[in-house]
Amino acid sequence: MEEIRRIAYPGAVDADGHILEDAGLWERYLEPRYRDRAMRLARDEQGLEFLEIDGRSSKHVRRGLPASLGGMLKNVENVIPSPANTYASCAAFGAMDAKERVQRLEREGLDAAFLYPTLGVLWEAECEDVELAQAYTRAYNRWIADFCRDSGGKLIPIAHLSLGDPAAASEELVRAVKDGCKGGWVAPFSITRVPHGHPDHDRLFATAQDLDVPLAIHPSFEPDWAVPHRFEIRGRGKNFFLNVTAADAVRHAFTTFFQFATFDRFPRLKLVLLESGAGWIGYWLDRMDGYCRSLVGIGVALREKPSDYFRRQCWISCDPDETTIPGLVALLGEDRFFWASDFPHPDHTGDYIAELERLVGDLPETARTGLLGANVRRLFQV
Repeated sequence: MEEIRRIAYPGAVDADGHILEDAGLWERYLEPRYRDRAMRLARDEQGLEFLEIDGRSSKHVRRGLPASLGGMLKNVENVIPSPANTYASCAAFGAMDAKERVQRLEREGLDAAFLYPTLGVLWEAECEDVELAQAYTRAYNRWIADFCRDSGGKLIPIAHLSLGDPAAASEELVRAVKDGCKGGWVAPFSITRVPHGHPDHDRLFATAQDLDVPLAIHPSFEPDWAVPHRFEIRGRGKNFFLNVTAADAVRHAFTTFFQFATFDRFPRLKLVLLESGAGWIGYWLDRMDGYCRSLVGIGVALREKPSDYFRRQCWISCDPDETTIPGLVALLGEDRFFWASDFPHPDHTGDYIAELERLVGDLPETARTGLLGANVRRLFQV
């Protein structure tokens, strides 16, 4: 196990950590009628792992990629495509096992972590079968509730929901919350291409509001039709461009809640924006506020300014290495922000504890306490 730094401040909670879920969970947790279509990891003729979705090899999860999914703390040579480098063998300590994750939190000095999936943020981009997508989410949600159940509240499950069938997603949110999940999350696209804030999704919003649990938008792999095609970028550098711009999907989904006046219909709905940074939110709210007052905003009938809804019904996670957060906290409210590690995913560095200490060291005590953990605990009621 690598050296683990312990945070200098009490009360810290990771608002968006990940687990490398058991790759065989869908073969065990899917309802029997879907098990022959279970998602699984397989090996090709060279021995490289690949993701199989509904009996087909994934186009987006290239062969050998699963080894890198838990590679936050690994060197490149430890996760390059090789039969010896696998999804499980290259996982960091605490990435796959619940007891290890609790031990990691204790060594880091963190009180708890909200858990989101790894394979679960990949497959929906390639699943066009709405019914199967709902079955996949139900299987994962049952598994993650079991995974977290004996952690003494340190591991907090959030249910994966698919917007392809809002009625089914609503029913699943009810079931998952009863089973211990503290809210739900959706990808930044929908299989049906219906915008997130559209009234077609109102049944899910009504359920979340009635249950008093938050809904989060979390980045994921996206279908080919959803990824921007403004430029043609090839080679290894493509990953840099795609990861830097991935937050655009979350911003677009977020904006549709104002386009369709969702918060006017659901004044107690709680919306969370994850893993897209937080430094952009001030500019984005200013831009929406301005356009709502201009001629181009005539068709958007909002009762209040977008920034007003944000201050009342929205929350956002920041990366520990962001430098603009103290100013945004002062501008938009101490209770709107929390931090997230993204552990153990390779698109973030592993020194999040040191970065977090630098970030909160510049905040007043009340803002520091809120961003470290009080805000996310209060929101999710844990």
